[in-house]
Amino acid sequence: MSLNKVGWACALAILVATTLQGCEEKTLENQQVSQTLETPITIKHELGTTVIDKRPQRVAALDMNEVDFLDQLGIPIAGMVKDYVPHYLTQYKNDPNVQDLGAIVQPNMERVHTLKPDLILMTPLHNAIYKELAEIAPTLHFDVNFRNSQSQHVVTVENHLLTLGKIFDKEELAQKKVAQLESKINEVRNITKDRSEKALIVLHNNGAFRNFGQQSRYGFIFNDFGVKPANTMTETTLHGQPISSEFIQQADPDIIYIVDRTAVMERRSVINSDDVSNPLLRQTKAWKNGRVIFVDADAWYIAAASPTSIKIMLDDVRKGYQSNF
Repeated sequence: MSLNKVGWACALAILVATTLQGCEEKTLENQQVSQTLETPITIKHELGTTVIDKRPQRVAALDMNEVDFLDQLGIPIAGMVKDYVPHYLTQYKNDPNVQDLGAIVQPNMERVHTLKPDLILMTPLHNAIYKELAEIAPTLHFDVNFRNSQSQHVVTVENHLLTLGKIFDKEELAQKKVAQLESKINEVRNITKDRSEKALIVLHNNGAFRNFGQQSRYGFIFNDFGVKPANTMTETTLHGQPISSEFIQQADPDIIYIVDRTAVMERRSVINSDDVSNPLLRQTKAWKNGRVIFVDADAWYIAAASPTSIKIMLDDVRKGYQSNF
């Protein structure tokens, strides 16, 4: 090959390489532009204001409710707490691409730092570390009330879903999910509204029971789902009020929903009627008529404030109104 041809070939190769590099740089530039929001999204919440000026690419979720929101919207999760993962989200627990950020109640802050998220999703369980989290990345507080869900619980869940839909450009999907949830709630309310049955919601913990009334973490069961309470005990608490077997007998509910905390904490199967030998509990109308419902403990105890968990809870509530005698 002549020197002129060699020189021409080299020049052509350089030109092609330069052109390709320019295209790659332009593509990357376009990707960066597409991630930047034309108008920053400003979200006011109970702990302050969060401003998001670009589409988050690395999201950290510090609560199972938040993991479910992201899952429902098809949003990748960079990191999440993995100590107690409900059965309907197990695909994330052993996923090596989803970093383990520690425990729900006490996330590993070093791991959160190392993750380098561009959005952190938290709940009231993490209020004490909000400022530290906000220094790492924009941090969005989910304004749900775990102690007293009597008012606005479902609305808060739906609004949070819509907010995330706006942040991630998934507004149409978020609206669809809200409509599905509303439809399922209306189905259950149509069942409960004309029924006279009264119900207790109790937490089982190593043989002992706690009651959850209208002003409790499960207050929305009565307020939003239309379930009638079997007692007028009022409390604003995360873990319920200790009650005796005599209390349950005297309340004599038509339906009893039992949340097995021990099953969650000890990672075992939920108890059933064969595991409950309490003679006073067996004297209630609920027991005699086969309307003691051992609910999905993962949905009720680990979450209870996300689309999937609420749908599961609605199914459990419906079971209480199905006659078994």
